[in-house]
Amino acid sequence: MARDRRDSYYWQAKRDGYRSRATFKLTQINRKFEVINEGDTIVDLGAAPGGWLQIAKELSGGRVIGVDLQRIKPIDGVDTIKGDMTADRTIEKIINLVGKDGADVVICDAAPNLSGNWSLDHARSIDLVTSALGCAKKILKPQGHFVVKVFEGDMFKGFIDKVRNNFTYVRAYTPKASRSQSAEIYIIGKKFLTAPLRKGDEFEVTIKKLGSSGDGAITIEGFVTFVKDVEVGEHVRIKINDVKPNFAFANVIERL
Repeated sequence: MARDRRDSYYWQAKRDGYRSRATFKLTQINRKFEVINEGDTIVDLGAAPGGWLQIAKELSGGRVIGVDLQRIKPIDGVDTIKGDMTADRTIEKIINLVGKDGADVVICDAAPNLSGNWSLDHARSIDLVTSALGCAKKILKPQGHFVVKVFEGDMFKGFIDKVRNNFTYVRAYTPKASRSQSAEIYIIGKKFLTAPLRKGDEFEVTIKKLGSSGDGAITIEGFVTFVKDVEVGEHVRIKINDVKPNFAFANVIERL
């Protein structure tokens, strides 16, 4: 508490009526990345005590839902769910509130209970954010956005790669409101991919036509994929190297 009382963001949160200094982190993230837009439906995972819920409601003015294992004190215009984000019952409750089209944005500023053992705390953080990503994939609408806090460590790269497999645009960012001694970093994923393909997938295909750019144009599970350096009639093994919301790109790894 003594540390907080020397913290300008702590005092600003008190003056402005916010429940936590973390409010300013989301404000700064949104100013830089424009994750939340007016009218968006937003789900906040691990939302207690509600600082991010308050600012999410201000930024969007739309429907905002907070989920936490703890009860969240009521906030005007915000729905709350007491439950585990990994539980099917909780997912059903979220979907009932956001509608079948899904949420525009999923945010998560949750942190695990800290033990003081850095390796253990980092592993717990990765487990928590992996659960948040899994929940986001079930409730986000196509092209939706995702923001999550994670502690840096040796498993960080593996997690951010998972986010990259599911979003077109991914960045890591530390807002100014984060304490200088903190190892927290925020992952921002924009434009949720609902394509049936993922980067690194391999397929055997026959090139039946060329696109306007001269690349091979094929359809995999109804999804258009462009293949470089091929001719019509070639049978090749390809590897997906990039996925966009409406199409993918691949390279030939073997000519068959």
